[in-house]
Amino acid sequence: MPDQSTAGGNDTGPYFAELSKVLMSDHDVAGTLQRICDRSLEVVPAAAFSAITVRRRRGRLETLAHTDEIALRCDELQYEFEEGPCIASALEDEPYLILSTSDDQRFPLWGPKVADLGVHSLISVQLSAAAIDPDRDPLGAINLYATKVDTFTEEDLQRLIVYGVHAGNALATSHLVTTLGEAVERRHEIGVAQGVLLQRYGLDQEQAFETLQRYSSHANVKLRDVAALVIEQGGLPASYKDVAQES
Repeated sequence: MPDQSTAGGNDTGPYFAELSKVLMSDHDVAGTLQRICDRSLEVVPAAAFSAITVRRRRGRLETLAHTDEIALRCDELQYEFEEGPCIASALEDEPYLILSTSDDQRFPLWGPKVADLGVHSLISVQLSAAAIDPDRDPLGAINLYATKVDTFTEEDLQRLIVYGVHAGNALATSHLVTTLGEAVERRHEIGVAQGVLLQRYGLDQEQAFETLQRYSSHANVKLRDVAALVIEQGGLPASYKDVAQES
């Protein structure tokens, strides 16, 4: 565990190096996200709570980790109004330091609403995996909230920017490991289904795979789902329609 005595101090090199190892220790994406979220409150002790906005398919934004329901609601209001610092940080790589949410003119709809919730200060930075993959889209943003105005300083923002680099690398690595693990699992499941077809119908490996592909294509169902159904039923479904209904 990183030495918390240096969390808010000047000896940031060793502290962030050790913290990076901690973030990299969890190869599960959901676990890594929550760890990043929780540790951010250690990096910037002035923050009351934290949330992580993640970019999903087709650019959709969603909060996948938070330390408090208020942080989640603050993020959700940004998606509802289609404005806010975490949206801008996630999409434009622009860090934000907001000293008073009710008075900040950049977000006139969102700011007063979160002020009504008792949230008055915020810092937000992008989570990027550029150090690992320069061509990859930004992963999202991390948002730290506070209940008083003028809570955060420029130094807090700079610390969160550094943390965001380490967090982005850890998140990208966990996503890669998870993706590889799922790919191995899919291959294993398809192989088992091929074995069922070999034994049940006397097909060879190529014929079994082509049969799975045909059912997948005609039923408009993922190959892995067809394989799972074959394993569950011990053979091929009676029709393509049955595949679609069961999947």
